[in-house]
Amino acid sequence: MIKTDIIIIGAGPVGLFAVFEAGLMKLRCHLIDAIPQPGGQLTEIYPKKPIYDIPGYPTVLAGELVDNLMEQAAPFKPGFTLGERADSIEKQADGTFVVTTNKGTQHHAPVVMIAGGLGSFEPRKPLIENLADYEDKGVQYIVKDPDQFEGKDMVISGGGDSALDWAIYFAQRGSFVHLVHRSDRYRAHKDSIAQAHELAAAGKMKLHTFAEVKELSGNGKLESLSIHQNEETINVATELWFPLFGLSPKLGPIGDWGLEIDKNAIVVDTFDYQTNRPGIFAIGDVNTYPGKLKLILCGFHEATLAVQTAYKIIYPDKKFTLKYTTVQGIQGFEEEQTKSTIKS
Repeated sequence: MIKTDIIIIGAGPVGLFAVFEAGLMKLRCHLIDAIPQPGGQLTEIYPKKPIYDIPGYPTVLAGELVDNLMEQAAPFKPGFTLGERADSIEKQADGTFVVTTNKGTQHHAPVVMIAGGLGSFEPRKPLIENLADYEDKGVQYIVKDPDQFEGKDMVISGGGDSALDWAIYFAQRGSFVHLVHRSDRYRAHKDSIAQAHELAAAGKMKLHTFAEVKELSGNGKLESLSIHQNEETINVATELWFPLFGLSPKLGPIGDWGLEIDKNAIVVDTFDYQTNRPGIFAIGDVNTYPGKLKLILCGFHEATLAVQTAYKIIYPDKKFTLKYTTVQGIQGFEEEQTKSTIKS
């Protein structure tokens, strides 16, 4: 049995930042994640994708952000159970919880924080009859290693941040990109939309609006596809098509934990992001509340407030005095935590 102060289910960016915030309050954390390395989707799906909305970083690669979060959490010595899925949460007679994984590993703590991102997920696939024939043979749903695609002409479908970010990324690195969207209204940041139009005006990208990819062809691998635009069919010779329509989330075992669920997300109280089960919190993309935005920086805020209530649950008779890191520094917090661990 692994014992700690806070069990964090999900080792993505929000879970890792929760370790830091908990460490400042001298609380120990242990993280569980089905992925065999920390970082969640940032590591598993797009480690080299640039992220633009992290405060203090005009741009940072997803993998670099994970490395920085790991470095930030390191002084507080978090534990990890990786490559195992959290399957059950059982409340004990004393109000604490035991979380058991699919491999039988048990974890015990007075507080649980679910930071599972979108839960388990799979890409949303277009309805094309022979699509499966070209999967991993020219059709890619995830851009995990962009280096292998730089300079190659391609087609990207989608109108969200992911589609536009990657279209801009490759167009700026020597690829000619056909960006296909079913509307002329994009769901991406305004700056990205402006950049896409600038690249199109410069001849590095072609924007196909009110359009869809309908047909794929090739001998053993993708060689061309057909774009239906209004009443016109445009044939494009290409060996790469990225249908980037987002991920279809599935909560998996989380749906069986007695939590209030709304549209595949866990309902929380915005006072501290606690669920309907006292002592169990949900932070990051896995939760929902009025005005929710699925942004990493919002998850950081949620983790910070959740830890405040977690401390009160773990130490109901103690009053914690917030000390700013600019005054004490991280080393001071680390030394205090070490003393606390030795005493316990």
